[in-house]
Amino acid sequence: MVEDIARIGDWVQIEKTILEAGSRAPGVPDDTAALPMTARIKGFALSEGGTGDEIEIETVIGRRIVGRLVVVEPRHGHDFGGPIKELTAAGIEARDMISGREES
Repeated sequence: MVEDIARIGDWVQIEKTILEAGSRAPGVPDDTAALPMTARIKGFALSEGGTGDEIEIETVIGRRIVGRLVVVEPRHGHDFGGPIKELTAAGIEARDMISGREES
């Protein structure tokens, strides 16, 4: 595994423990209560360190937070999934209907 090194000013993601295991609210399922509650937070590095090191960041709203470096230059990993077959031609069909080219 290649270790990411954060330099001051790099866009990074840290992980911070919010609640330790066993400190969760009553009524939380046992398997959940056995794990710590963590947050992943993105911001600009204010200190240097490698993956797993504690560093300080400043978020885009100016909060300063210390946590364990997870990744340097995190990507947006979400998308809207694959195409839906029934909708792939919907834009063309709608344009044809609006322009009066719809087939009867």
